[in-house]
Amino acid sequence: METIVILVFVFGYLAITVEHSIKIDKLIPALVMMAISWALIALGIDSFTQWFDSANHALVDGFASLEHEGRLEWMEETLLHHLGKTAEILVFLLGAMTIVEIIDYFDGFATIKGFIKTKSKRRILWIFGFLAFFLSAIIDNLTATIVLISILQKLVHDRNVRIWYAGLIIIAANAGGAWSPIGDVTTTMLWIGKKVTTGHLFAYLFLPSLLCMLVPFFIASFLPTFKGKLENQNEDLTRPKNKYSATMLYLGLGGIVAVPIFKSVTHLPPYVGMMLALGIVATFAEIYSNTKFSMASLTSQDSDEIPVRESHSAVHHSLSKIELPSILFFLGILMAVAALESLGILFNFAGTLQDTVPTLGTEMAAPAGEVVVSDLVILLLGLGSAVIDNVPLVAASLGMFSQGIDNALWHFIAYSAGTGGSMLIIGSAAGVVAMGMEKIDFFWYLKNISWLALIGFLSGAIAFFFTRTIF
Repeated sequence: METIVILVFVFGYLAITVEHSIKIDKLIPALVMMAISWALIALGIDSFTQWFDSANHALVDGFASLEHEGRLEWMEETLLHHLGKTAEILVFLLGAMTIVEIIDYFDGFATIKGFIKTKSKRRILWIFGFLAFFLSAIIDNLTATIVLISILQKLVHDRNVRIWYAGLIIIAANAGGAWSPIGDVTTTMLWIGKKVTTGHLFAYLFLPSLLCMLVPFFIASFLPTFKGKLENQNEDLTRPKNKYSATMLYLGLGGIVAVPIFKSVTHLPPYVGMMLALGIVATFAEIYSNTKFSMASLTSQDSDEIPVRESHSAVHHSLSKIELPSILFFLGILMAVAALESLGILFNFAGTLQDTVPTLGTEMAAPAGEVVVSDLVILLLGLGSAVIDNVPLVAASLGMFSQGIDNALWHFIAYSAGTGGSMLIIGSAAGVVAMGMEKIDFFWYLKNISWLALIGFLSGAIAFFFTRTIF
């Protein structure tokens, strides 16, 4: 039965990786393989000889001798445990996505356009690089990529030049998301899973992530594409469309940034702080949107200043715009990986991996009794994330390794999974959305951007070998 569960996961994941070829959204195979996996476990519960206790990260003693009722009880408790952990991540993401959509409702990201005052291609490259690096750490790398490419489309009219900028934005956004607990889904998973803390994440990964961005951008700045100046730059980029734009931008970003602080002070799960931030931002949004509605109904002058929406409720509009397919995909993939973890498959695979993969002469330190993890294993995980979505890879690592909070292993996983996806355009959510927005060809990216991403990834990894000695 274990073999059948593994095959269901393999075929389901294969369907996810080739979604563009089969024209089926990846959330569908994710949900199907999750449901089938747990159904197979329930039907064949008496045939399993081992069970993994995720709460204690160990195999359950005497599971093989339990009666049918006892096995079902373990399955139900485990399923509820994983659903709770997954729900923490999903509710957190829902709050963050809604805040970002509220900012966009008031055209808050238009404020960022005011930073761009030059026509130099090289200077614009660096401006977008740093914007992507720091913005992705606040609003996540996927949203930062969407925002910056939207601005880029209004600034750079030549598509052949623009796709170069877009490719490098992917590298910068993924690098920026790696050192922030709210910058990438996988880093958020590790943070909510109590594997990393905000302070240590910054100390370990800021310099490696920065080098992962700086090195490719430095090399790219000497390429012919980024020489000279832009033609026909739009001079009207900085004209505000909404008088509340800047206020909602700073309020929304401030609310998201305050979530790690809230967690540190109260020790409550991050989703609680995100819900508080959403509530505060939504309050101001409702006040401002009601004002907009009243003003628009009285004068035509203000209606030109503030975009007219179908509904004057900013919150309702924003909730209708969030990426619900992404939320359902995360639900499916995380619960499917949880099925493999519950059967002890990932736990056993971790031991096999350690026995077969050679070391690089340096290994992850681990306290007595813990498995020592080779650096090469984590580097391979980073390379794998370029081909396979990094969410299930990190979810699997949570079930494979037992190191404690803020162990260097978890920080290296956060770096490798977060930045390794830049090496292929399909390797990260930021890459996929850029591919869709600019119709970037897979092989064009492979030829022109992948080598830059690889150099950046390796540069950051080398830097991490030094920063991890801080603690």
